[in-house]
Amino acid sequence: MLTDPQLQQIMPNLAQAKRALYLPALNQAMAACGVNTLLRTAAFAAQLAHESGEFRWMEEIWGPTAAQLGYEPPSAKAARLGNTQPGDGMRFKGRGPIQITGRFNYKKYGDLLGVDLTTGPERAAAPDVAFLTAGLFWKTNGLNELADGQQFVTITRRINGGENGLADRQKYYERAKAVLGATGFVADAVTRGAAVRARAIVIPEGTGALARGNEGDAPPAAKKVSAKKALAEKVPAKKVAPAKVAAKKPAAKKTVAAKKAVAAKKAPARKKPG
Repeated sequence: MLTDPQLQQIMPNLAQAKRALYLPALNQAMAACGVNTLLRTAAFAAQLAHESGEFRWMEEIWGPTAAQLGYEPPSAKAARLGNTQPGDGMRFKGRGPIQITGRFNYKKYGDLLGVDLTTGPERAAAPDVAFLTAGLFWKTNGLNELADGQQFVTITRRINGGENGLADRQKYYERAKAVLGATGFVADAVTRGAAVRARAIVIPEGTGALARGNEGDAPPAAKKVSAKKALAEKVPAKKVAPAKVAAKKPAAKKTVAAKKAVAAKKAPARKKPG
């Protein structure tokens, strides 16, 4: 878990009042979502620091810009985000330190947390929900495991869809590792009362991009499984052939017997002597 002095050193531009407001929710989310080692915590804190401007922006600033107008139906982007009603673009704009965007994502993460985010989307910016959605996104996209291997660039791609701001992200990452290493990182188990159920969910490939308002796709793994199932369904059909061959044999025997009977009828009858 992070302490206030550690968070202050990692995010020096974050005001003390906001540290006091956000730190408990941040630690709860990390504990609930398995962000419980030095490397995982450093990577998580670094990415969130960059994405939210050190927690200064927990909600997307709405223009609307030309890009934001694309969130409104009818449009291809709105369809991908699940935005179906007029006003959904602004209603389900990006919120949280890793911004979830669109009606589809609000429902998905709201269902995981047991919070109705489609009726009250503003809740997604509240600390207790915002950090939990970020933690769930992190956990379900396999970012803990990438953090274990210090694959920071790959983490960036999964969150951003590219490498935008990579230098700034790495600056926070190196700083976080140095701070946690020097001040003594203490792992936390599961925070009491954490409101997350660690349920396995299927998330489309590139969910980092999807959460930010871009297109996701069906997981390649799921496509491979479907292909294997289709192949498995074809195999039994090929095994029917031997059964058909076996079924023809009795018919062949009956034909031979019939031929003998015909031959016997055709044979000339023997005349009785006398």
